[in-house]
Amino acid sequence: MEKAAENWRAIPKRGIEKNRQDNKKYATMKTDKIKVHFTDNDLIAPTNPIEVNLIGAGGTGSKVLTALVEMNYSLNELGHAGIAVRLWDDDIVTDANLGRQRFAECEVGLYKSVALINRSNRWAGTNWKAETTKFERDSLDRLPEHAQAGIYISCVDSVKARFEIAEILKGLNNNRAYRNQAKYWMDFGNSQSTGQVLLSTIGSIRQPKSEKYQAVASLPFITDEYGELLKRSEEIDNTPSCSLAEALEKQDLYINSSLAQMGCSLLWNLFRHGMTENKGFFHNLDNFTTQPIKVA
Repeated sequence: MEKAAENWRAIPKRGIEKNRQDNKKYATMKTDKIKVHFTDNDLIAPTNPIEVNLIGAGGTGSKVLTALVEMNYSLNELGHAGIAVRLWDDDIVTDANLGRQRFAECEVGLYKSVALINRSNRWAGTNWKAETTKFERDSLDRLPEHAQAGIYISCVDSVKARFEIAEILKGLNNNRAYRNQAKYWMDFGNSQSTGQVLLSTIGSIRQPKSEKYQAVASLPFITDEYGELLKRSEEIDNTPSCSLAEALEKQDLYINSSLAQMGCSLLWNLFRHGMTENKGFFHNLDNFTTQPIKVA
């Protein structure tokens, strides 16, 4: 899935300006309460590990997986049931993936998802799963097997893939299974040196009453909030890079890892603190700035 496409440049730049205008507007509103989103109770004290579908195992996804290994271990040490990850990617490791993505030379020719999950399981003693197919509906419009999960994290490289994921998640929201109800979607996207992470709720999350905070139950999908910007940002040329040097012309060496760390920190705060004032951020490595996106 990781093709190092330059199809995200317009989102951070235009999105940052929109976010600044929104923040200025909200700052003038008269309110005594800070707007926050409270984490769904099922994530705070689950009986079983929370199912996580991680979609994409390239430059960002491979590093998000490492962060999830650390997160799971830390949650377990705090008495939490932790998470159970299923990694989706149909791509094979190539020489061009070495260096910028989290693969070794001995893994060339293996499925990305299999290589990463096997390594994680050996390191952490987990029983996480790898899928060597795309996270998409089949030719008969059926959902993929094991599509149900509590949290979805997408690290894909095309606008089309994000809209397909959004449609699947909306369908899952209409099918509210008792176990592993779909709760959250976190999307990672980037261009050469800029990117964004956005947290969405899949439906509305029941919020507690609070005298101090104004609870926000629903966080919109990136495809709903920034849909037109996404479509305009799509590039015609989306061909994969044939070498690391070519890949680095399209994506900076550390844009994926910096997004992965900050995005997983947002997810960690949902578990650790049970609430968040921010639903994401815009990130720019050119000038080393990050602009938070408020839940309001």
